[in-house]
Amino acid sequence: MKVGIYGQFYHENSGQYIQQLLDLLDARSVEVVIEKQFLTLIQKHESIKKDYSFFSTFKELDTSYELFFSIGGDGTILRSITYVRDLGIPIVGINTGRLGFLATIRKEELEASIEKIFDKDYTVSSRSVLEVNADNGYDFDGFQYALNEVTVSRKNTTSMITVHTKLNDEFLTSYWADGLIVSSPTGSTGYSLSCGGPIMMPQTSSFLLTPIAPHNLTMRPFVIPDNFKLSLTISGREEEHLVSLDSRTHTIPNDTEIAITRAGFEINMVVLREESFIKTLRKKMFWGEDKRN
Repeated sequence: MKVGIYGQFYHENSGQYIQQLLDLLDARSVEVVIEKQFLTLIQKHESIKKDYSFFSTFKELDTSYELFFSIGGDGTILRSITYVRDLGIPIVGINTGRLGFLATIRKEELEASIEKIFDKDYTVSSRSVLEVNADNGYDFDGFQYALNEVTVSRKNTTSMITVHTKLNDEFLTSYWADGLIVSSPTGSTGYSLSCGGPIMMPQTSSFLLTPIAPHNLTMRPFVIPDNFKLSLTISGREEEHLVSLDSRTHTIPNDTEIAITRAGFEINMVVLREESFIKTLRKKMFWGEDKRN
């Protein structure tokens, strides 16, 4: 078996869990390849027991990898997709951060969880991805995809922007707001939820439009089929606005038309059989918390 490992940060006390993961994989003669910057970070803090191969860009990964371990929190998983892309490699999220809604494997239960993974005691949850294209040819640093959400928002101003919105080239509305979140079902528990959006099951074939601080009492989150084309054009007092693909933010000139569609590939997430989306909602979001229950 061949696996990749990626992390963004070296959290306090996370070294023992990184070493534990490496030892567990080594005991099973797994070929381990670690992202170069993360490997340098590990070596800076820990004296790891062997030399490991590394990768630097997505071009060095291929379908020979059976799993891709993401060590950190949900933000690390969102960065992991920039390496995995359309290869279909299942991502294993090991939570060494805080909440860890996507990264569901607790570091304290790492050994038992890895045992279950090698026993194939897990399922793969396929998640839809958002694709973004701009009519001015901007390429979003060569990766125009987002797993959670695409957000348009104001830049260098406290004034509202206007988000002119079309569905399948038919005018929908103009949002007067601080911005607009276009969320996948996976992202419905992220930024959109904080702005009053609903929760969607990961298998839902829909996208969600959630305005950010709209200056209009009639504007509410709106669910659309994910086979629709969404077009956004921004106007405002400043000449530019921000477009964020998950945690990757870009500056785009106003009046640029941004087209958002469902991508032609999905991201695969490893879910232990004892876990589920609903269990995670209750356990980590305290969904339905009521003393009567």
